[in-house]
Amino acid sequence: MAQRILVVDDSPINIKAVALALEAIGYEILEATDGRMALDMAAESLPDMIILDVQMPEFDGYEVCRRLRRQPAFMTRPIMMLSANNALHERVQGLEAGADDYMAKPFEAEELQARVKALLRRANPPPAITATAQGKMVAFFSLRGGVGISSLSVNLAAGLNQIWGGGKVALADMVFTGGHSALMLNLPLRTSWGDMASKAPDHIDEEIVNQVMLSHACGLRVLPAAPRPDQNELITPAHVSRVMQILRAKYDYTIIDAPHNFNETTLAALDGVDQIVLVLAPEIGSIVATTCALDVFDQLGYRSDKITLLLNTTFERGGIARKDIETALRRPLGMIIPYAADFFTNALNRGVPPVLDMPTKPLGGLLEEWAFSFSTEEDGKRPVERPSPALQRVLQRLQQRRKGRA
Repeated sequence: MAQRILVVDDSPINIKAVALALEAIGYEILEATDGRMALDMAAESLPDMIILDVQMPEFDGYEVCRRLRRQPAFMTRPIMMLSANNALHERVQGLEAGADDYMAKPFEAEELQARVKALLRRANPPPAITATAQGKMVAFFSLRGGVGISSLSVNLAAGLNQIWGGGKVALADMVFTGGHSALMLNLPLRTSWGDMASKAPDHIDEEIVNQVMLSHACGLRVLPAAPRPDQNELITPAHVSRVMQILRAKYDYTIIDAPHNFNETTLAALDGVDQIVLVLAPEIGSIVATTCALDVFDQLGYRSDKITLLLNTTFERGGIARKDIETALRRPLGMIIPYAADFFTNALNRGVPPVLDMPTKPLGGLLEEWAFSFSTEEDGKRPVERPSPALQRVLQRLQQRRKGRA
């Protein structure tokens, strides 16, 4: 049954705009045009969430919010204020009245959808899944396409595999509309997520996942997205959670190539990983999308240390300076990948990631050291009797760098 959202606004046009954005992702919309009507409809229908305009006849949005919060049925249900006035004192007044979030009009549909999903999930968190092992899981994410999510995911997975040995690293492509991880590794799409879509999640076991995954020559194991979106349509959050539980138990490292949205399957993956690498490019649209993602992560209750900001320099010149990006986001950048567009494009066309193709050249060496930085503390400290060539190269470069600083 679809979750119901009561939208309260004295403007039919504004109600229609909100309804179009939220009905498109499966919510049922109830409408009220003034404060008194909103209170009556809320008491009668008990919606899962309420979106309130501020300036309305009868009672304004703040008063409606205060009255709702005094009722036991609405003490914890999500309430969002949606207003044309985005002044700081208005936002503070809305939060003091009991609102969970305050958003300005006009709005972008994608941001409204993301914030609504976050508020509803925070009010009704999914059940926790207990893993049987402690393999590390990392997801690459951005709300904006074209920032190199898939390239970075593939190179990290391949790099970790080269450093710590084959068979210990998995790459899961969750871009269910146009995922290309297998293509980037020149792997034929014989099997995919789509082969598990028709199975009940509790019937999926390690053997089934193993049969679906592809094997790269270097030893990396890959769970690709199906080539056609309709083959992925039956995949549910429960499927994702179950598969992630199996991957965590079997592999030391699992890298998730996440889509550019906050769909329920995406959120199921992000909920379950240890680290989210939030990727952005040095341009204003990417910074705005990153700000929105950080807001949603905060609403979802994700710890700040779960999120790492990575700047991927996707064009050679004219990008926004690092210090200006950090000022805008009010957070430091944790990682920076320098401009190397031609190398990544050639790698994509050939199906050979730079970390595998050019390990002794500057870009390959940088990617190897970058992959090593994702190693668990246990792997980073334990002695290795027969270190891989990749690990030897990384340790040698790190040692030379330390000597240079001495």
